[in-house]
Amino acid sequence: MKKILIALAFLVLPGLSLAAGPGYPLLTAPIDPRNDASLQRGAQLYVNYCMGCHSLEHQRFNRMARDIGLTDEQVQDNLIFTGAKVGDTMQNAMPKAEARGWFGVAPPDLSLIARSRGVNYLYTYMLTFYEDPSRPFGANNAAFPNAGMPHVLWDLQGMQRAIFETQTDAEGNETTVVTGFELAQPGSMTQPQYREAMADLVNFLSYVGEPYYLERQRIGVWVILFLGLALVVFYLLKKEYWKDVH
Repeated sequence: MKKILIALAFLVLPGLSLAAGPGYPLLTAPIDPRNDASLQRGAQLYVNYCMGCHSLEHQRFNRMARDIGLTDEQVQDNLIFTGAKVGDTMQNAMPKAEARGWFGVAPPDLSLIARSRGVNYLYTYMLTFYEDPSRPFGANNAAFPNAGMPHVLWDLQGMQRAIFETQTDAEGNETTVVTGFELAQPGSMTQPQYREAMADLVNFLSYVGEPYYLERQRIGVWVILFLGLALVVFYLLKKEYWKDVH
């Protein structure tokens, strides 16, 4: 039993490390997988701001259209800016070798990023870019320090200035951490509007990571009801078989 508990602990620890991040507290992403309007806005943000670098290799345009309440024609006219067909996967045209030269690493495919990192991490990441002249693109990130990604949504959010604080742990070690932000340069959105937009974007990425989420929940209810009914039938059957055995 002790060995089993130790093994389970090692399985859980990596997930906890991803959830906790490098020190900045994670924000709760207010996502709603049933909100088609939010998913549509998130898809629009993704293709306009993210797809230039990041692909969704396991997601097809027409599957997305069907799931989030759009027609193939709407997707073709508004969400496809290349020569891709509506039945194609959501690839981008950035050569990976050149991307490594530009950013130091090829931008990852984001099909499963919400499942691997968690929606709260993604939401926090998109909200915590701040000015840092020492970085190649002039911005750093509190959730992912020294990230290679530039703040591509700065025109929407504006630029933030980080508020740092020196904290001392129980052993007397001092560390400088980001405790908040102040707006240095406004963007085209107010801060509440930007937070809502990032919730839409994360909502869309969460859907992409598990397109069958709502269907799985719907089927799960019927499975539980079936098992409950089967339990009653099996119990009555057991009583019938064993009623004369004493």
